[in-house]
Amino acid sequence: MEKGKYYITTAIAYTSRKPHIGNSYEIVLTDALARYKQMQGYDVFFLTGTDEHGQKIEEYAKVAGLEPQKYVDKVAGEIRDICDALNTTYDKFIRTTDDYHEACVQKIFKKLYDQDDIYKSEYEGLYCTPCESFWTEGQLSDGKCPDCGGEVKHTKEEAYFLRLSKYQKQLEEYIESNEKFIYPEARKKEMLNNFIRPGLQDLCVSRTSFKWGVPVTFDEKHVIYVWIDALSNYITALGYDPDGSSDLYKKYWPADVHIIGKDIVRFHTIYWPIMLMALGEPLPKQVFGHPWLLFGEDKMSKSKGNVIYADDLIELFGVDAVRYYLLSEMPYATDGSITYETIIERYNSDLANTIGNLVNRTIAMTNKYFDGIVQEPICAGDFDDSLKKICVDAIKKVEDLIAEYRMADSLDVIIGIAKRANKYIDETTPWVLAKDESQKERLGTVLYNLLEAIRFLAVMLKPFMPDTAEAIFTQTNVDIKDYDSLSEFGALKAGTKVGDPTPLFARIDKEEIAKKIEERAKATADAEKANNAKVYADE
Repeated sequence: MEKGKYYITTAIAYTSRKPHIGNSYEIVLTDALARYKQMQGYDVFFLTGTDEHGQKIEEYAKVAGLEPQKYVDKVAGEIRDICDALNTTYDKFIRTTDDYHEACVQKIFKKLYDQDDIYKSEYEGLYCTPCESFWTEGQLSDGKCPDCGGEVKHTKEEAYFLRLSKYQKQLEEYIESNEKFIYPEARKKEMLNNFIRPGLQDLCVSRTSFKWGVPVTFDEKHVIYVWIDALSNYITALGYDPDGSSDLYKKYWPADVHIIGKDIVRFHTIYWPIMLMALGEPLPKQVFGHPWLLFGEDKMSKSKGNVIYADDLIELFGVDAVRYYLLSEMPYATDGSITYETIIERYNSDLANTIGNLVNRTIAMTNKYFDGIVQEPICAGDFDDSLKKICVDAIKKVEDLIAEYRMADSLDVIIGIAKRANKYIDETTPWVLAKDESQKERLGTVLYNLLEAIRFLAVMLKPFMPDTAEAIFTQTNVDIKDYDSLSEFGALKAGTKVGDPTPLFARIDKEEIAKKIEERAKATADAEKANNAKVYADE
């Protein structure tokens, strides 16, 4: 059933270097949300892409001995390859070097300038190149950038400024009257108390000290600084134009949610809304700032040697296992953790033992006892209602949890179906029933209930582990895969013939994987050394 439009975006990835698995978490999270909404019947548009301008890119390209465009082409290609390897279903991949985007950014800048929301002045202050942020003395942390902890440089240059102060009151009122605009609540309080209420300073939106950016059309020694360039991708991708926007823009804007990291909430909930207010455009309905994925307890860093890449993990464990780990291990409001040990542990316990074993045993028993034919469930017994309730109740629970972006909790509920079904096997002992001819109908009902529970499991896994869900449908030979079919237990058709059981997830040997990890780490280190590792040095 069609439920209307749903426009969801990631933050666009910065093309300074190949993204690590912590960066990749966001695209998988957003993809799972997009797939879930699509499964529910929404007309989904899912945007991701790359942010490709700025002083940092200019410097990286110089070190690599490449022109900036060739450098960003290379890294943007790596980013897109990782999105594709993670089986994400984005509808559009925008690059801020795309001609249409650059042209629209210039129009936006000119419109804001013409209506006096942008003015020319001079900037003097402290600048952090990696974060591309300006700071006052009072905002520094021990004399360093409060975001990354890096060195800041005193900078003085002519610049254009966006009048944030003009819109402060309007923004504050909007945030207070739209309680879920900034989510979760802690991020909202942080923005109001730490940034907005103390007073907004006008924002530097052009630079003259580097050239790799979108030129200001009426003052070409200036390039348009990151905020107007990067943030406007959410509307330029849909065909926004100050002179008249496309039907796609009119259909999908405002965004239902921007999915972003907690470190860039300020830009998306202060700078971006004020830009839209100045343009006279609606604000996004919600901005969700997710936590970080850490390596153990540390932020991933090349210098610490704790960087993990998505493509390496996919080669070792498979794409759905990587997606499952990312989504199941990340808490709702606090940072998540990834180590090879915990990946192996979760893989063996949840995927191989709980899901894989359930599907394999159930199909094998259906083949063994009924030549693979699904029986009519005509002999109810103990434990049936409990299994059915777990399945049916899971649908509303997951819906409510996903509405709050609690992906790990959602997966707990879904895996709970498999756990309850495994327990049901132990409770009903089909192998014992099979020895008694008078229990044939009860045995058939037990296996029906298990296959229907597995169908519930597969449908609910589709947004999270799409390939695994499809493999389950193939093995069970089920063609009723739609979300609406889960409104009640019992949609599985008797008389269907199941397929052959094939292991979904073979158990992993820790020592064998450890050896592969060591070999890959050495190969990666050697390749980086040969290609000048400093290109991807820490920011």
